[in-house]
Amino acid sequence: MNIERFIAKRIIRGTEGANQLSRPIVKISVLGIALGMAVMILSVAVVTGFQKEVRNKLIGFDAHIRITNYDNNVSDEPLPISNQQSFLDVLKANPGIKHVQEYALKSGVVKTKDDNEGVLIKGIGKDYDWSFIQSNIKEGTIFSVSDTGLSRSVVVSRSLADRLGLKLNEKMVMYFLTKKTDSTYTHYEQRAKVFYVSGIYETGFEEIDQKLVLVDIGQVQKLNYWEKDQIAGFEITIHDYTQLETLGEEVNVMIGQGLVAQTVKETNPTIFSWLDLMDINAWIILVLMVIVAGINMVSALLILILERTNMIGILKAMGAGNGAIQKIFLYNAAYLIGKGLLWGNLLGIGIALFQYYTGVFTLDAKTYYISQIPINLDILYILLLNIGTLLCCIFMLIVPSFIVSKITPVKAIRYS
Repeated sequence: MNIERFIAKRIIRGTEGANQLSRPIVKISVLGIALGMAVMILSVAVVTGFQKEVRNKLIGFDAHIRITNYDNNVSDEPLPISNQQSFLDVLKANPGIKHVQEYALKSGVVKTKDDNEGVLIKGIGKDYDWSFIQSNIKEGTIFSVSDTGLSRSVVVSRSLADRLGLKLNEKMVMYFLTKKTDSTYTHYEQRAKVFYVSGIYETGFEEIDQKLVLVDIGQVQKLNYWEKDQIAGFEITIHDYTQLETLGEEVNVMIGQGLVAQTVKETNPTIFSWLDLMDINAWIILVLMVIVAGINMVSALLILILERTNMIGILKAMGAGNGAIQKIFLYNAAYLIGKGLLWGNLLGIGIALFQYYTGVFTLDAKTYYISQIPINLDILYILLLNIGTLLCCIFMLIVPSFIVSKITPVKAIRYS
């Protein structure tokens, strides 16, 4: 029989009795640990959920990696490249790469009777992965791209449709400024195109929603006077986001000179820097909560030790060593910490699940890119939080437990 554990159990039962002075102190300590763990779970769930949600929306619009012409053009209309590239077969065969698709871009202006709005049209081909847009379609449907003819259908955002009063199947006139090179000189010409709204999407990512319009890639090629094999570049999605930098470097080496591969982090540095700053906030909260939990348990342990000075004196008089008595109180503290962690997990996970399924707590999408507080419950993060908190609290309790060695049997029994 483990005598230290047996005595610790008896102390725990005594602590939970009605007449113990330490009872309210212990309850407060357990409550502090429970609230701290709940706050840590919610902090990690919200921060990682927010990062994941914003990142997925960016990738849904922009893919993980983009291959474009290597030039100094910083506008939304890169120089064209050929869609017949020798590296495509090798690229698609890479096990880390999920999908490769063509795209083209063109800036334009949508004009209605009452208003006009600058937009960026994105030309997509037959190989376009509609899954992200399809999951965010609010009205109408997506359009199909074929080799037999150019589609005049477009998919616009709810934000743009509301501002310009656009309705489903309604005519939409767009104006473009196109660079044209003749045999003798280069000039710009204004061109107008008529499209029809086939679908309206809404992602909540206002920075992109308010200007992006999806069209047939052939329309962009025609507007730019490009050949059928000329595109703005390739978009690549990958299976594992954690391999983004590694695969980005591999693709850069693979495509050779004249082209450049940029990851979504490189094309959107401001947003990703902002997301990374959230990790610092989360770490600050975690450290503060662990410190508070540790201080609570140190206070409770000191009260328990002082309250049982007589018992410590008797155990020492019977031959028990300081180490054995320390174990008794550390077992006791571990039980109380575990109890606090249990209630903290139930509270934190419960609130997180409530938000996940109801979305009752909302956000301003114009500021935060999403309309409600996102939740990402990862069992690994929860396990690490519990293990880390338990170990940190027990480690902080080792030093105050040495007060046991200062208690002498004679004085403890005499003044009890």
